[in-house]
This record gives sequence, C-alpha cells and structure tokens, in this order.
Amino acid sequence: MTSALSTSLDTVLDHVDHTLDASVERLFELLRIPSISTQPTHAADCRKAAEWVRNELEKIGLKAEVRDVRWSGPGHPMVVAHDNGASGPHVLFYGHYDVQPTDPENLWKAPPFDPRLTEDPSGRKVIVARGASDDKGQVMTFLEACRAWKDVHGSLPLRVSVLLEGEEECGGANLLPFLKENAAELKADVALICDTAMADRTTPGITTSLRGMMGDEVVVQCASHDLHSGVYGNAAANPINVLCQALAMLRDADGCVTLPGFYDGVREPDAETRAQWRKLFPTDETLLGEVGLSVAAGEKGYSAIEQTWCRPSCEINGISGGYEGEGFKTVLPAKAMAKVSFRLVPGQDPNRIRETFRAHIRAALPADAHVTFTPHGASPGFEVSRQSRFLPPALKALTDEWNVPAVTMGCGGSIPVAGEVKEALGLDALMVGFAQADDRIHSPNEQYGLESFHKGIRSWVRILAALAEAD
Repeated sequence: MTSALSTSLDTVLDHVDHTLDASVERLFELLRIPSISTQPTHAADCRKAAEWVRNELEKIGLKAEVRDVRWSGPGHPMVVAHDNGASGPHVLFYGHYDVQPTDPENLWKAPPFDPRLTEDPSGRKVIVARGASDDKGQVMTFLEACRAWKDVHGSLPLRVSVLLEGEEECGGANLLPFLKENAAELKADVALICDTAMADRTTPGITTSLRGMMGDEVVVQCASHDLHSGVYGNAAANPINVLCQALAMLRDADGCVTLPGFYDGVREPDAETRAQWRKLFPTDETLLGEVGLSVAAGEKGYSAIEQTWCRPSCEINGISGGYEGEGFKTVLPAKAMAKVSFRLVPGQDPNRIRETFRAHIRAALPADAHVTFTPHGASPGFEVSRQSRFLPPALKALTDEWNVPAVTMGCGGSIPVAGEVKEALGLDALMVGFAQADDRIHSPNEQYGLESFHKGIRSWVRILAALAEAD
C-alpha cells in the first residue's frame, strides 16, 4: 500500500473509532423497522426499510434509487446505488434489508424490534434485535465504512456500487431476473457479500465456497384412505414403512450417500486448506460441542468441519404420517410424507441429483404404492477462483485489522446470490462477514457483537483501500 493511501487509511480508521456511537444509533434506526419479507402485513415496513437505506446512501454521497421488482409477484423493492467518483477497480456490494419472522415471541427477552445494547453471559457487549446479525448489522458495517471514507476525504478509494435486496429471507425469486435485466449497470470487477460469519471470535476469514441445495417433498400413498390396523394391518401396505425403508437406503454403513454418481465431480480440499481447518477445529467436538454432540455422524474419514464445509450431504428434514395427536390411535395411514434435502458442493449437478433421488424412491416402492414429488429449489455449489486478484489483498486487510492470519473458509449453508452474481454478471464474490456462531440468527434474541460491528466497519475500510490497489 502506498504511503499516501496508508496515511489516509489511518485517518479513516481513527474517524470510525470516534464516531462509533453515531454508527450504532443509525443501525438501531434500521433495526426498529420490522421488515419481515415473508409476511404480507409487513410489506409497507419492507418498503420503509428500503427507503431508509436509500436515504442513508444518499447522505453518504451515492446516487441511490428504490426500484420495484415485477418478475415474481409484486415483491419487495431493490435498492441500487452508485459512486463513480474514483478510478481503479469497481466493486459491487450486496446485502439484504429484510429479516426473518420473530416467532415464538414469548422467548424474546425484550421486543424484537426494540434494539438494545447489553452483555452476553461472557460479558461481551452485544446488540440484540431481529436482524442485528442477519443482515442489517452486516450491511451497516459496509455503509459505515463508506461513510467514514467520505467524511474524512470526501471520496471513496475506488468505484463502489451497492445492491440491497428485500426478499433474501423469503426466497429471493426476483433477484436473478433483476440482475440479468440490469447486468450492464451492475457489472463490476468483483462482488462483495457480507452475509457470512467468522471462523471463531478472533479469526477473520473469507468464505470461498458454498454448498448448493436440492430439496424434494415426497408423498407415498398406498390405500385409498386411512385403515383400521386391526382389520387391515399386515395385509395392507403401510406407506410409513415403505417410505422409511426407501430413505434408510440413501446412506450406507460408512455414511456415504448411495445414489449412483452422487460424488461425481466432488473435489477434495488441498492439504493447506485442511491444515487451516484442523487448526481452527482440532476435534469434532470443537464444532459440535455447543449443540450437545461430540462425534461426527456422516462420512467416515472426514472431520465434522470437512463434512459441513466441503462434502455433500443428504438429510431428512421432516417426516410424518398417520396419527400424530395426543393419545393413541390404531390407524394404518394411507399416506406418508418426508422432506429431504441435499447440500451440494461445486462440481455436482442439482438437477441430476434430483433425478437420481426420485429414481431411487421409485425403485424402492412395492406394488400398490404410489409416489408424488414436489420440488423445493435447486442451486449448485459455488466457489471463488483461487486465482482471483482480489482475494490476497482482502485477506491481508483482514489480517492487518484482526492481528490474526485470515483464513479461507467453506460454508455448509447456501447463499444463492453468490451463484446468481456469477451467472448474471460473471463476477467472483468475496464473502466477508463478521457474524459469530452464537448470534442466534433466525432465532429469538438474535444478537450481533459490538466488536463485530466496530471491527467490521474497520475491516471494510481496510478492504476498500486494499482492493483499490489490487493488481
């Protein structure tokens, strides 16, 4: 980094420190807006959140607009902003302003849209509110970093565009067509996504791979209606038995998925990456202990973190059939249902996995059993090219801020926007987030550490400066 830019950077970081209280208050303003995208009664709140963010971007000095979407219902609007004052690389920042529902309300210690600064059991200061971590707190780290650059120097160190979505928590059906229609405007050199977590309290990282997902709902029907198990039991096919047997055959004794060709295209992590992960998670209990477990249950030969960050999975997410109320009823059900999902890694084809899964279920059915399937999404895994010219400087910027070597991470979950940005705009995405494993996202009492927010802002200040000089 040139000496001039280094001096500028120090001044901006000092400004971040001295204006932290004002940054927190602005975050609180956004957190007070109940922008629950999946509930129609909060449609006006989603628009209010979009307009609030638009106004803040304009205050920072970006040209910002709220734009309606139309491809999948009326939807919730996008916020698009640009600052074209600087030369050099052009970054597109993505985040979302919508949040999850708050139920069960009775488990919240305070109203979910009345943000408060408190302490967790360890004494760490945390911001508690729905959306504090996912994703309003994360979005505001970037916006406040831009504000600091503008306040101190009147300009950003590189070209910045911002795209904020209002439907991430309800499927995001409008995002891909919006990206495609506005590709010429949104095209940049690299995308920046702040919707991920750190490896632990002190180790920053960039998520370079995500698992995709394929989901199917399976309904097996045998008899035309529920039967008396005394009159028909043993003679009539039981769809619960049929379905359970078919599902049990999806994995073998070593935990491997048995679908033909399931592992075609799956790549092993390199030795350096595995060594990094072993240092972060030396035992399976390091990952599983906080949920009361200690031993990895999936594929033998892979650690728990490897199983979630770089290996595909097959999970039964729900199963039902027959009488499920209180007491006992000797019914032989006509139908049984299961919801099954596959988390997929780069190299796997979700549509092919769906076909082989359905073929497996059909092949397991006896006479008189019939099956119907309902699809629930299909997205491929995603990975950032290790040759990206933006990856090394971003890692160094994080290392400089946290004084701990930044790592590249996998992510067991799915963030469809990374793949959609790649598909529509041809961009790699650096996924940099400051959430923690105990942030309780999607749960009551969601929180975001004050340090995560503060050092998140400082991290983005450094990253913007580092990317400005990327070769």
